[in-house]
Amino acid sequence: MDPIKLKDVPPWEWPDDTGKNLLRWLRDDGAKESDRVLAASLAGNLVVLDDEIAGVLLALVGNSDASEKLRSAAAIALGPALESADELAPGAFESEDFDDDEPISEEVFVAIKDRFHELFLDDSVPKNVRRNILEASVRAPAVWHADALRRAYTSEDPAWRLTAVFCMGYVRGFDEQILESLASENPGVHYHAVIAASNWSLDEAWPHIERLIQADDTDEELLVAAIEAAVNIRAGEAKELLEPLLDSPNEEIVEVTVEALGMCDVLLEAEEFDDEFDDGFDDEPDDELD
Repeated sequence: MDPIKLKDVPPWEWPDDTGKNLLRWLRDDGAKESDRVLAASLAGNLVVLDDEIAGVLLALVGNSDASEKLRSAAAIALGPALESADELAPGAFESEDFDDDEPISEEVFVAIKDRFHELFLDDSVPKNVRRNILEASVRAPAVWHADALRRAYTSEDPAWRLTAVFCMGYVRGFDEQILESLASENPGVHYHAVIAASNWSLDEAWPHIERLIQADDTDEELLVAAIEAAVNIRAGEAKELLEPLLDSPNEEIVEVTVEALGMCDVLLEAEEFDDEFDDGFDDEPDDELD
């Protein structure tokens, strides 16, 4: 099965030899450029990604002879593995309970992070490759990201500003810039600012999210992001705000709204349980000190 056919197959239905075939395409300098780019994108799926594939992808990112598109695709493909590994608690790689199904080892995880930092600082690396390196690397936030995002955000280059706002959805400490970007006339910046506000549950963004949901001309993709943001920011008020969308002629919006309302109920029930749990402890008498 070639990569073009493979992209239309759900990952859980991929043949057992998919990983080997992806490696073959990635290593074949004579293969069609489009096939190699697609193979790189598919190779980032956690169903097939392992240390060997990650190593080949990382080598492509740093290969100055490879095309910009291929290097960029390889960089982005490594993002999910970084995020998955970063979610492990400190020391979990050495734990007896460590899940061997984790896509990459700690050694490869560290190697990717270090190499990405090195390549990002290299001005000889094409801009778009450096942007994609930054976008992938923030899936496992590091100290150097804060300065990189500040520089990207204040750049006069719209592409770097877009990358900065996308990355702020993964790196804490940029609430002011996210709120400022909600007013951006750049659709991409605006969209990613909504997602970032959602990720960090920025209450100050609520009025903007509310307006987007109530407006008749909000772009569908942006509306979906706003619906999800409403749930994450104010689950209680979101229910009343979202219910009118159930009458939308757009079936996708109705489906997203139903899921969002269900999530509101889950979050509110969890909040109620936490309140009852805390109240139960508050009722306990304090131990007296001698």
